[in-house]
Amino acid sequence: MSLAPGESPGFLLWHATLRWQREIAAALGPLGLTHVQFVLLACTWWLNTHDERPNQLALARQAGTDVKMTSQVLRALETKGLIERDIDPADTRAKRLRVTSAGAELAPRAIAAVEEVDARFFDPVVRDDAVALLGRLTRRES
Repeated sequence: MSLAPGESPGFLLWHATLRWQREIAAALGPLGLTHVQFVLLACTWWLNTHDERPNQLALARQAGTDVKMTSQVLRALETKGLIERDIDPADTRAKRLRVTSAGAELAPRAIAAVEEVDARFFDPVVRDDAVALLGRLTRRES
């Protein structure tokens, strides 16, 4: 017995995710960032504010992104003058990441824009319930 699309949790999650992504893209567009650029900039900024200079692998793990894609997006952020990638003296193959002053100014504004979208998007759901459910689904082993 197959479910109608409106009864399928996966189908509904897919459509909710698409709607959320459209709203995030609309909020970040005026700031000149894509969603993945935002995630990598915000994670780098957050780690830097906690006295960490992550390498690209550590950042990819923090953000949950593919390592190769992370490198490509970081190049774009570097071209925009939002991050700097310096060779790690301990491992010349690795690059340490630091937000520039422009990146440090933009990151909190972008985070606020995304948090505003999240607050509006998840308003129909009790925030703690949504975070708990999504956390359980994220940590669940296949």
